[in-house]
Amino acid sequence: MSALVISEPNQKGGTGKTTSMVHLARAAVRRGLRVLFVDADPQGSGTALLAADGLEEDAPGLANALSNQDAETTLPDVIVPGLWTGLEVVPTTGGGLGIVRDELIVAPLARERRLSDALEPVRERYDLILIDTGPSLDQLTINALVASDIAAAVTEPDYLASRGLVQLLDTITTVQKHYAPGLRFAGVIANNYDARKKEASHWLEQLREAASAQGFTVLEPVIPARTAIANSSQQGIALDEWPRARPLVDLYDQQLDAITEGRFTS
Repeated sequence: MSALVISEPNQKGGTGKTTSMVHLARAAVRRGLRVLFVDADPQGSGTALLAADGLEEDAPGLANALSNQDAETTLPDVIVPGLWTGLEVVPTTGGGLGIVRDELIVAPLARERRLSDALEPVRERYDLILIDTGPSLDQLTINALVASDIAAAVTEPDYLASRGLVQLLDTITTVQKHYAPGLRFAGVIANNYDARKKEASHWLEQLREAASAQGFTVLEPVIPARTAIANSSQQGIALDEWPRARPLVDLYDQQLDAITEGRFTS
């Protein structure tokens, strides 16, 4: 069976998107799934967190697999081991992916399908492919959406994050209409939620009202503001191995089921 491909785009940085993907990857490998993490963010944060070994700045990565300037390198050539058994990574290092992003802007044909085509040779090797994107609705993000079966949006209790969500949903709708009619929008992950703060509770209520009015889903469970969530990923320690973090592990297990509609439930 071909891998299920998921992306979590957001044009605003700092919403916890990459951290969410890291913990979803861990939830998946704990179930025995074969997972490929594709770092489509020019900043390379996901690579720094999930590649098993440190990579040189000029190490081959996603940029090589997507660029027309490097026709000899394919995506399978650049895959490296991940931190955990069952996880592999398509890395991003240096500034190459930013150059490819600019290359895609002026590419005349099929530029939106460059990543989808690159992934095709490896989709049978994995159960789940997670594509991490940068904080921008650029051609790399469009490529990630076109390559995906499912998109989810990560947002947080912040006015600007909520405003950006509207633009993101419009972008996903455009991609569905013109490039990927099979793309399913799973819904919005409410991240970094602190129930002790009145403004956060108000924000969550507004988000749920907007979801009801506009026909999208706020995925359950809501992810709380906990330092262990960010700190564990930054230190390369799985959340299930972090002290007293067991309830948080369960949240990401549930999020994986919510996004995939229980496809991998044992």
